[in-house]
Order: sequence, then C-alpha cells, then structure tokens
Amino acid sequence: MQRSTLAKRGWLLFFLAAAAFYLYGLGHLPLVGPDEPRYAQVAREMYLRGDLVTPTLGGHTWFEKPALLYWMMMASYRLFGVSEWAARLGPALSGLLTAFLIYWMGRRIEHADQAEKGSGDEFGLWSGVALSSSAGMIVFSRAASFDVVVTFTVTAALACFFVAEIETNEKKRRWLTAGFYAAIGASLLAKGLVGIVIPFGVIGLYCLMRREWPRKGVFLNALWGIPLACAVAGLWYAPVIARHGWTFVDEFFIQHHFARFVSDKYHHPQKFYFYLPIILMLTLPWIAVFIKGLLSARRWKWRERSVESKARVFALAWLVAPIAFFSFSGSKLPGYILRALPGAMLLVGERLLKFVRGEEGNAGVRVTGAILLVLALAGIIYATRTGEITILCSLVIAAPLIIAGLLAMLWKQGRALRVELICSAMFISVALILNCGVDRISQRESVRDLMRQADVRGYSSTPVFYMLTDDRTGEFYAGGRLGYKTDGEPFRFDGADEAANAARQNGGRALVFVPTKWENQLTDYSAIETEIIGSNGVLTLA
Repeated sequence: MQRSTLAKRGWLLFFLAAAAFYLYGLGHLPLVGPDEPRYAQVAREMYLRGDLVTPTLGGHTWFEKPALLYWMMMASYRLFGVSEWAARLGPALSGLLTAFLIYWMGRRIEHADQAEKGSGDEFGLWSGVALSSSAGMIVFSRAASFDVVVTFTVTAALACFFVAEIETNEKKRRWLTAGFYAAIGASLLAKGLVGIVIPFGVIGLYCLMRREWPRKGVFLNALWGIPLACAVAGLWYAPVIARHGWTFVDEFFIQHHFARFVSDKYHHPQKFYFYLPIILMLTLPWIAVFIKGLLSARRWKWRERSVESKARVFALAWLVAPIAFFSFSGSKLPGYILRALPGAMLLVGERLLKFVRGEEGNAGVRVTGAILLVLALAGIIYATRTGEITILCSLVIAAPLIIAGLLAMLWKQGRALRVELICSAMFISVALILNCGVDRISQRESVRDLMRQADVRGYSSTPVFYMLTDDRTGEFYAGGRLGYKTDGEPFRFDGADEAANAARQNGGRALVFVPTKWENQLTDYSAIETEIIGSNGVLTLA
C-alpha cells in the first residue's frame, strides 16, 4: 500500500494545515448578507449588557435563534474585541472540529474493522481531508451563521452514537452514550428542535435500512440520557422561558420552527428537489467521487454484521435523512442540509482510500481534476467579463487549481499525492481569493466603508436610517445608532419628507442610506440640505 507524506505524518499534519486555513483571513471581508451582521450585532448587544439569556437586536427581543452562536461570539468579543474576525471565529472552529470529528470517527471505525480483518488506518484521514476541503464546509465555516455550528454538534452526536455502536468496552460505550446525549443538548442550543430531529432521524433511518432494532440497552440509556440532554439545553431554555414566557415560546417555537417548516412565511420557497443539486455543490470538488460512492451502494451487503458494512449504511442514512426532512419544508435555504455533508464525505473518504490503495481506478480523481480546471476557467471568464477582479489576480487564484487539476488528470503515479494536491489547491485558491479577489465585490455588499467615511467626517454619533432600502449590514456597522420601529424592524422611509422629519426629531441631522440610483430624491428635495458622504455603487450614504 502506498504511504503518502500526509498518511505518515497522520492526523497532526492534517489538523495543523486545516487549522491554519480555517482561521486565516476571517476578518478580510466585511459582514455581508442579511444574517451575518444581524447575528453579530445580537451578540454584541448581549455582550455589552453582560446578558447571556435575552438576545436583542436594536434593543428589541430577537428570538429567531437560540444562544450557542451568540455565546461563542460573546466569548470571542471578550478575548479579541468586537470585529468581523471575532464574530466568525466560533463558526470557523466549528467547521474545523467537525472535520476532526469525522477523522476521529473514521479512525475508530477502521480500528474496529482492523480487529476483524486487519485493514489499515487511513479511512478517517481521507474522510477528514475530503470534508475540510469541500466547498460547503469552507464557505459556511467562514460565515457568522448557525448552520456550521449545528452541523458540528450534530456530527458530535452521531459520531459518538456510531462509535458506541461498534465499541466492545462497556465503560467506554457509556461515556460515548453520554457524549451523544450531551451533544443532542448542545444541538438544541445551536439551532433548536432540528438538533433532535436530525440525529434521531439519521439513527431511525439507519435501523430501517438495516432492518434491525437498536442494540440492547439503547432504550434503557435513554432514561438517563434524555435528562442529560435536557440539562445541557436547559442552560439557556430554562432562564429564557422563565424570563419571557409565552412571548418566547410563540416566537421561537411556533413561528420560527413550525410555521417556518409548514409554510412559506419567511419567503424562501423552492422546488421539492431543490436540495439534490445543492448537495452536489456542497461536495465540490469531490462530486465525481461522491457519486461513485453512491453508486457503489448497489453492491453493498446492507445487513452484514461487519463494521465496514454498518459504517456505509450509517453514512448513507446521515446523507439521506437531512435532505429528505428539509425537502418537505416550506422554507428552503442551502445551509439547511449542511448537516448531511459529513455523511457524504464519509462515502467520499471510503472511495479515496480505495483509490490510494490501488483498489480502484483513476476515473473519479481524473474527473475531480477536470472540475478544478472548470472552476479555474470560470473564475478567469468572470474576471474578464466583469472587470471586478484583475486578470492577473484571477490567474494567480486559478494557478493552484490548474496545476492540481492537470496533475490529477495526467499523472499516473502518486495516487495519495494527487488527492493531497486537490485539497491543497482548494485551500490555497480560497486564501488567494481573500487577498486579491473580493475587495471590490465585498465593498458593494456592505456599508462598512461608508460608515467609516461618515465617522471620519465627524458623524460618529449621528442617528442612521434607511430610505427605499432594507440593507441589513447597517444593523452591525451602524449598531446602536440605527433607528428601529416598535415592531423591531429598522425604519425604512419611502420618501425624502420622512427622512427630513427624522432629522428634525434628532437634532436636525441624520445619516440616510438610499439606493444610489435614487439619491436625487434627497439631493433634489428643497426642504433639506444634503451632503453626500459616499457611495459603494449600490447604496449612497447621505
């Protein structure tokens, strides 16, 4: 069997390389989109008040999500100060630890399998490599969002459950079972009831696929395990319910759980099959290897008692259960099925291991190399057509993908090294994007630089409002100064007269964000004097 440098160095080299990448450049980009700035601001308000219980946004209660991400951000703010880097640190660590858990789980699987038939010990390593270099884990781990946090806690729960299934030492099995239920409690803190639904859905589907009942003792363990999970979750749910009662229950559970699932109340409708192409995008660049792993299920012995057989079925259940569950939801977002990605990467890890050992042909890795070339070409074409990234910058970003892609396609030796190069190319290209590829794009998606310009001009304490826009990044960058209505939503003026009234009520002066194409509605309004602070190409700050 071929032994690569990565395999010889083992988990330490992999973990250090992944850690360096996942923690690099978290503060390069401003907070963007509707969610990142809001979550970061909620955590900042809780941190400034010293309140671990009540999430607020603009001083109004904000019960859309539970507290675990906010607690991560608050701890990071305390250690490093309030910044984009600090806001994203918790999710980045969650992504990194998710990959490590998959490595640990795969290693325990193969060690148990080794006792049966003398196999090697690289399954966990290649599964962790695949997960850490997948587009889904990279993208969501670099955003201040809940999806990767709940993916981490769900992965902890399922990894503990399955390792307990194959563990022969009863004492270790009890500790693993305790870890499973503690992780269930943490999942409730990470994203609410989905923290129960997904782990137990995966376990139920696994038992159904194998047509067998859970092992003896599982139901007895639940007698003490469920109270343990409730105790962990109760660290937040108990005080928040005690403090806010039905207001919290209605908004958090009824509106943001049940109403979100059964209706399109929050305006995220998609087709029933929406998640099929999404899971393929999340597995980039390993799409071909992933599909090959799925097709291999035709040859599985589904009820065989070997550890290898159980692991395959468990990985497939881990993939299918979240996709099936969220496909029935009336509200669909790509991040919802990030929980399925670790299961998909266990299937990929098995195929990569067979490839490295020479038990499988080159087709899957060659197609992966071709995918890297397509990604590189797409980036160059985008730069050429939009002009938002310089041609030189796009070529530098594309170079690692091109080199790794060509070697994966054309080189017949160095099987393990080809896989390592694919992973490295993803890391290097993303790092290069953060340094030279996104500044102009990100400026257009955030009001950070406009607020900095206003502060320099002496408007650091001036109240801020929106006109004809509801850009959410101002909720962080104008935090503490943004005007909110009684329903907790920021003021959104429909005309210059409303902006003028707001200025009069605030000492005669206000900062107003308005779409650049409509800024003349302010400048042409004779009842006010308007100074243009700046524009990012989409919004003007006046």
